[in-house]
Amino acid sequence: MKLAVRATGSVIGCKRVWLVGLLWLLAGIAFAQPETAVSMADQRAKAVTQVVLGILSYARWPVEPAQLRLCVVGPTEYTDDLVKGSTQATGRPVTVRRLLADNPAIASECDAVYIGKLTADERSRLFASLIGQPVLSISESSDQCTVGSLFCLRVSDDQVSFEVNLDSVARSGVRIHPSVLQLSRRKPAAP
Repeated sequence: MKLAVRATGSVIGCKRVWLVGLLWLLAGIAFAQPETAVSMADQRAKAVTQVVLGILSYARWPVEPAQLRLCVVGPTEYTDDLVKGSTQATGRPVTVRRLLADNPAIASECDAVYIGKLTADERSRLFASLIGQPVLSISESSDQCTVGSLFCLRVSDDQVSFEVNLDSVARSGVRIHPSVLQLSRRKPAAP
């Protein structure tokens, strides 16, 4: 009988140690994993902000705005850092606000548009409203560069790069410095 009690007590003791160890492990995973994931998301958001502000700093509008107005349209993945408000390296402030894709104010109250996920119809109506307006457009995904955006981002864990739609640039009324166009043609370094 004593042997059974000791064995049971020993098993219970092992289960407690194992359970405590498992809880510590899970707590470590629960806290470490989201922190790492948040850090990666934050890093990508910061990198996107730098690229977007860089693109904007090399753009010239027919009438230069004192304060650049960037509108975020549609659901996005990487604008958390951007929507906090930013200042370009030149010192020019950039106000950022979110608008619905069908908002008629986009064409008149936005100098640049950061485009997230839109339906094909929303995208068509948005670009139709921008015809003849000097509005720089940046799409969050690179598959949209054939559809009207001037710039399309390529976001990876390692870097943020972009493509340029030269036809859209020519029709936009916004002048882009040639060095930015050259940057888009560079191939990423091989790993």
